[in-house]
Amino acid sequence: MQGELGQVQTVALVSSYVPRRCGIATFAKDLRDTLAAELGDRQAFVVAMDDVPEGYKYSQEVRFQVPDHLQEEYRTAADMLNINQVDVTIIQHEFGIYGGEDGSYLLDLVCRLRMPVVTTLHTVPQNPSRGQRAVMRDLARHSDRLVVMTSKANEILGDVYQVPVGKIACIPHGVPDVPFVDTAFFKNRYGLADRLVLLTFGLLSPGKGIEVVLRAMPRIVAAHPETMYVILGATHPNLLRQEGDAYRDSLERMVEELDLGEHVVFHNRYVSLEEMCGYIGAADLYLTPYHNPEQVASGTLAYAVGAGKAVISTPYWHAQELLAAGRGRLVPFKDPDAMALAIHELIEDPSERTAMRKRAYMHGRAMVWKEVAKGYLATARDLMRDRHVRPRPLRAFRPERIVTALPDLNLTHLRRMTDNTGILQHAIYVVPDRHHGYCTDDNARALVAALMYYALRRDVTILPLVDIYLSFLYHAFNPENRRFRNYMSYDRKWMEDAGSEDVHGRAIWALGLAAVMAPNEATLSFATRLLNASLETLEGLSSPRALAFALVGLHAYLERFSGDTNARRVRALLGGRLYERFVAHATGDWPWCEDAVTYDNAKLPNALILCGQWIPDPRMLQQGLRSLNWLIQLQTTAGESVSLIGNKGWLSRNGVRARFDQQPVEAMATVSACADAYCATKDPIWPHHARRFLDWFTGSNDTRSMIYDYQTGGCRDGLYPDGPNLNQGAESTLSWLISLLTAMKLEQAVALADAAETPAPATENTT
Repeated sequence: MQGELGQVQTVALVSSYVPRRCGIATFAKDLRDTLAAELGDRQAFVVAMDDVPEGYKYSQEVRFQVPDHLQEEYRTAADMLNINQVDVTIIQHEFGIYGGEDGSYLLDLVCRLRMPVVTTLHTVPQNPSRGQRAVMRDLARHSDRLVVMTSKANEILGDVYQVPVGKIACIPHGVPDVPFVDTAFFKNRYGLADRLVLLTFGLLSPGKGIEVVLRAMPRIVAAHPETMYVILGATHPNLLRQEGDAYRDSLERMVEELDLGEHVVFHNRYVSLEEMCGYIGAADLYLTPYHNPEQVASGTLAYAVGAGKAVISTPYWHAQELLAAGRGRLVPFKDPDAMALAIHELIEDPSERTAMRKRAYMHGRAMVWKEVAKGYLATARDLMRDRHVRPRPLRAFRPERIVTALPDLNLTHLRRMTDNTGILQHAIYVVPDRHHGYCTDDNARALVAALMYYALRRDVTILPLVDIYLSFLYHAFNPENRRFRNYMSYDRKWMEDAGSEDVHGRAIWALGLAAVMAPNEATLSFATRLLNASLETLEGLSSPRALAFALVGLHAYLERFSGDTNARRVRALLGGRLYERFVAHATGDWPWCEDAVTYDNAKLPNALILCGQWIPDPRMLQQGLRSLNWLIQLQTTAGESVSLIGNKGWLSRNGVRARFDQQPVEAMATVSACADAYCATKDPIWPHHARRFLDWFTGSNDTRSMIYDYQTGGCRDGLYPDGPNLNQGAESTLSWLISLLTAMKLEQAVALADAAETPAPATENTT
């Protein structure tokens, strides 16, 4: 799950990847390496697309491979990214990389991803086919941001595909950070001393337009016989598979026919970044005579500009923008004469060539990979912050149907998490995690859940668990200081002599319920003795939540032993103390006892409602009802769904609110408080509110996600902007069970009240 708000910790790239020979693979490698330098090597990894059955021998940053023709593998890749809780996924898109018609299989991956998705568009057709248009629109809908490299691509996305401007980011093509050097240094390295070097590099294909330069070469050579045109790069592997080296062969025949053997050299190989930068450094002029006017990205052009080369190019879209303001020269498409003239003029004017180089190099400083990676990370941070404000519904965890009836009880995960010591705190997914051991807080909650279940179902199979949880509380009680310890390691060693005040309050809550719900005299006697032993400590408590839990527990105990004067005295003392906190802090628009609304919030008005009803004290009752209603209004939307106050910052009195991470314990506290509010007032609005907060677990939340897991019986550990935390620990699972059990009990109480108010049907007198 995401860490601090907007903090990017882990990034995944989906792309073709080296050693696959394509420009996008190289782009992805450079971007990944730069991101890894910022985040850490293991924090930026790759999902690689394979276009050959055997795949490729990738470096270790590739953690997953997808055969591009297998649609189901795209879904599996999405599952892998979700499970690894990646913060942001960056997709490199070009229609030919992905399987399906016009690369449509990619959509199976994108629409399942939980985290923000940034998609870099290397191709943006102005006149798309029907399939391309459909894929691009779906890709735009499921991506949080589309990255383009030119303003022209930005314009096309709006005009042709109706993509909102705010969904597009313009980040330039990255380039290596190389010094501005004299060409002589590299010419000597490659045996090009005393030559005037023209260069075109990249994977060779007919769209490169090399033949245009070759037809211009005789006029150039006639005026400048020292000219050498270097054509650097292997034939594009897709072209090689389809047609072999027919295009290169045709170029070599042209060289022979034009008698250019001394002035043209082919390097038919896939060169390393270091060698490529060396050849760029040796070039006096860089040429991109491409044929396609709609090309929105050219890595080779970007590299040349970033290295400070004088560039001559045809006016495709990327070149028009990158070479503007005197950073290069444009010539018409397929025009050898214009190409020859431009080359001749720049050769003859070295001062203009040098000035052009400087303008290009200075412009390229913003394009070095480190700056480009910063642009992607800034975009990712913005998206993560935006998800906290405007989370989107998630298909992967969306309920299959609207839940109307209460789900059935499933104790499978409760039993899975419990051993003969107690309930373990945490789980990794659904597997109990022994590393963190046990805590009294969770065993108190587990005792409450087990007792409520027995009271509802009279299922004796739950009683051994009642004994385990009660035994844990007994062992947690430290008779020397009369406080409950909280944390126990898996090897049964206490990690402290006393837990927090809240721990003590929760233990009293559980023991009080054990007194009123005890399945037998033995359990009743045990729980009562332990509660009385810990009662004196309550008088020193000051934490509002400790007071609240203790008061709820004392109320339950007094249901069974209403004449216990000491318990009644302590209840009055603690109730008054909590109420005074509200009186001291509450205002008309802030009916709360603190300057922040934090955790287990509804338990506080819940305690006031019980005290106000049974001490009795009408002021406490009204304060409790008012504060509970305020909490409910804060956490419900116009559409009746629930948006709990998040744990990552909570809600401060000045209005700053955390949207995530939302915790199940908050929903549980509210369901319980609403149930007690109904018992105190018989107002039907409270069962309605209770059901709304129960429904938070089953999809009525900010991301429309299932927090409760019907398959395991567990509950996922909180809600984030990218969906639920997939771990199913004790606190979350117990929060669900207690909420469900409370709702079931409340449903019975409402039904009984309705039946009591319904008059019996009249009986016909037949006498």
